[in-house]
Amino acid sequence: MDADKVFKALGDPTRRRLLDLLCEKNGQTLSQLCENLDMARQSATQHIDLLEAANLVSTVKRGREKLHFINPVPLHEVYERWVRKFERQRLSLLHDLKQELEGEDQ
Repeated sequence: MDADKVFKALGDPTRRRLLDLLCEKNGQTLSQLCENLDMARQSATQHIDLLEAANLVSTVKRGREKLHFINPVPLHEVYERWVRKFERQRLSLLHDLKQELEGEDQ
């Protein structure tokens, strides 16, 4: 995983919106995605290209259509690497606080 590419891709609200659209309905064409965006196809294509470079979106050709699919694996890897370790500490602190408060009441 190239974390820099993933973070760059996630750093833009339009690209996050594209991921949300694909999460709602996976396998959309560019035309279908553009229906929900206020931008030209060329601009949307540039955003999708960045998502593809970060491996967050993959495409499959079906006849003349190109379908776009979300790839959740890089998001999970970011979660595992950058979010989970902080979550573990927070949960541990909450557990310790709970134990301390329950100990005072008894």
